[in-house]
Amino acid sequence: MDLKSTIREVQDFPKEGINFKDITTLLKDPAALRYTIDEITKSMEDKQVDVVAGPESRGFIVGVPVAYKLGAGFVPVRKPGKLPAEVESYEYELEYGTDKLEIHKDAIKPGQKVAIVDDLLATGGTVLATARLIEALGGEVVSVNFLMELTFLGGREKLKDYPIHCLIAYDE
Repeated sequence: MDLKSTIREVQDFPKEGINFKDITTLLKDPAALRYTIDEITKSMEDKQVDVVAGPESRGFIVGVPVAYKLGAGFVPVRKPGKLPAEVESYEYELEYGTDKLEIHKDAIKPGQKVAIVDDLLATGGTVLATARLIEALGGEVVSVNFLMELTFLGGREKLKDYPIHCLIAYDE
């Protein structure tokens, strides 16, 4: 299936010079959505995944059906102040400043095999922070999965210690 044809590109969003890849058009297409979830799931069928972790917010959209299909649990990774119980936090560098992600301290048990699922691999910072949170709780990141990758941003290099699977690559 040609997934790229189901993704709308919006010029100059959220700011001038950015060509935003809008997955809402893929999500509303039943065949494309089913194919996406099936293909992401296939890439990790042999990994014995216990938990799927998805960073806010599109990681939730893609990660929950993947977890369901794998027979695994799902854990949200969120921006600060969004989770109600005790959290583990990880602050990471952005191009101009810092950002922070949080996960519930009881979300991952030591030794659990965790797959990270998100919609987009860009610079890799969010998913690397997600991996660090999982590892801080004793989990093992066994797979990192994306719907699409912006190869020109070099995010794969930040995640070189993890097995990466992407369905679509954009070279520009």
